[in-house]
Amino acid sequence: MLEFDGATKRFGTVSALKACTFTARPGRLTGFVGPNGAGKTTAMRAVFGLVELDSGSVLWQGAPIGPELRTRFGYMPEERGLYPKMRVRDQLVYLGRLCGQTTVEVGRSVDGWLDRLGLATRARDRLDSLSHGNQQRVQLIAALVNAPELLVLDEPFAGLDPLAIATMSDLLAQLAAGGVAVLFSSHQLDLVEDICEDVIIINAGQVVRAGDLADLRAEAPQRFVRVRYRGGSPDWSGMPSVEVADELDGEALLRVDHDVDLAALVAAVRRSAELISFAYQPPTLSELFRWAVAA
Repeated sequence: MLEFDGATKRFGTVSALKACTFTARPGRLTGFVGPNGAGKTTAMRAVFGLVELDSGSVLWQGAPIGPELRTRFGYMPEERGLYPKMRVRDQLVYLGRLCGQTTVEVGRSVDGWLDRLGLATRARDRLDSLSHGNQQRVQLIAALVNAPELLVLDEPFAGLDPLAIATMSDLLAQLAAGGVAVLFSSHQLDLVEDICEDVIIINAGQVVRAGDLADLRAEAPQRFVRVRYRGGSPDWSGMPSVEVADELDGEALLRVDHDVDLAALVAAVRRSAELISFAYQPPTLSELFRWAVAA
């Protein structure tokens, strides 16, 4: 398990991380979300010693992370860290050798991943001759050639088309199912909600919510009710603890308090309209994010 315990980092007068404490568990997909400049990249770099913390610690399976442990991790930075004029397979083998594998071992791993991700025919091509999506695939392979126990990815879905997003999502889910701890940052909250079991929300260097996504949604102070009706529009203003988030053509999305009386809400709708359907749902990750960041 990856553990951040009170991790703090300052750059001059700017506090990039403020006593951050969270975990990323093996066998789980963990989404790391927050506004731009919230501290996500700084935290990820701290795992690999690219940022030295002022205080606190980052541990793997309860032990401090040193050079030997890092050879068992995979890292995909947001800014591509590959050599554009070097041939794809050559540089992947080179990067794998840096993790202590033999040429034969890493060559077998590289060829397997190139084939799996549809890049076998581009193995001898220069990186800069590939499309953005294929370069992203090569960067991912660079993080996977050493069969990592922990995989850390900074905005891995940025700039990918829907098919490439689906391919990468499936791959990350398979890796997690195989026992890898996968931590990735993304601004695509709907995607994080779809594929992640755990979520970390960070804002201004502080972790404001972290844990199982279903539990975090259940803890939110508000819920949503989607109501479809025909006839006259209900008078929402007379309903306590109800806020109209959206309403159009006989359908309304209501934001309600956690303890709202649903039976009373249904009765209020029926007093002025014919009720067609009524669905009660927890907040989306996007709503949970906005609530957590504003709190």
